[in-house]
Amino acid sequence: MQLVINTYGSYLHRDKGCFELKTKEKKTKISTKKVDSILITTGASISTDAIKLALDNNIEIQFLDKYGNSLGKVWHPKLGSTTYIRRRQLEIAESEEGTELVKEFLLKKVDNSIAHLEELGSRRSDDKQKYIKGYIKKMKLLRSKIAKVDGDIDIVRNRLMGYEGNVGKNYFGVLSYLLPDRYTFSGRSYRPAEDEFNCLLNYSYGVLYSKIEKATIIAGLDPYVGILHTDGYNKKSFVFDVIEPYRHHIDRVVMKLFGKKEVNKSHFDKIHGGLTLNDEGKKLLIGNLNQYFDGRIRYDGREIRIDDTIQSDLHKVANRLIEG
Repeated sequence: MQLVINTYGSYLHRDKGCFELKTKEKKTKISTKKVDSILITTGASISTDAIKLALDNNIEIQFLDKYGNSLGKVWHPKLGSTTYIRRRQLEIAESEEGTELVKEFLLKKVDNSIAHLEELGSRRSDDKQKYIKGYIKKMKLLRSKIAKVDGDIDIVRNRLMGYEGNVGKNYFGVLSYLLPDRYTFSGRSYRPAEDEFNCLLNYSYGVLYSKIEKATIIAGLDPYVGILHTDGYNKKSFVFDVIEPYRHHIDRVVMKLFGKKEVNKSHFDKIHGGLTLNDEGKKLLIGNLNQYFDGRIRYDGREIRIDDTIQSDLHKVANRLIEG
């Protein structure tokens, strides 16, 4: 699970071989075996002994701002990586081989998005199913266009991103349609979000981003060497490439929260230009994200945690580069 510390005045320290989290109300001991990563927001603190305990157990520590954006990370310096993998990543970043890799990411994203909509539609009225199927048809047409793209990535980048953007517009249009009227939205909004749905989505994508970055580095890949998303100073472009097929996990959790009527206005605070998720909202969201990613599914012929599928896929990408 991800251990999220977002209560003002919280203090995480080491107690023998375990973590101990202190708040004003209580003390909680947590085994290192139960923690994959630690997320700390403003107003909390951590001891150096707790940091060492995390590093000794290969547990990433990430510091977040109030929007869920990463401010910085601490992790073990011996995470696996090879110069050859990164050299190969640089080689394909400007080639047709790179185009094929990002096409696979995008096609998988479209397939997962369509599967999500089909699952949502299966529990709706005939009229709503018809509405959803109309948008799925548009998404499948865009998928076929993505599949036909070929050529060096510099030549086809804008076309691929255009197709991806149109897929997103159709997909989020359906999600908004399925929400209760008071929570519908007109499109994606960021920093800050203009509505409750995007507020939950943005914070959750920040959590997912940290999972992808960690898996990328452990697999020996360079998070800064992007293919579809171009390089920029201090910009982890490859993480943006890789994250696309996994966004549906976040979308499923957030839609389920609205579907179960667990979200309400009290989970958000108004700020200039939009909304931010407050402590109660974060508690609700993180609890559900942890439960979801700890769930087990049948994947590549074996039963593993949903969280572990990301690492498995990134190791496959690294092996592909080595073998290529």
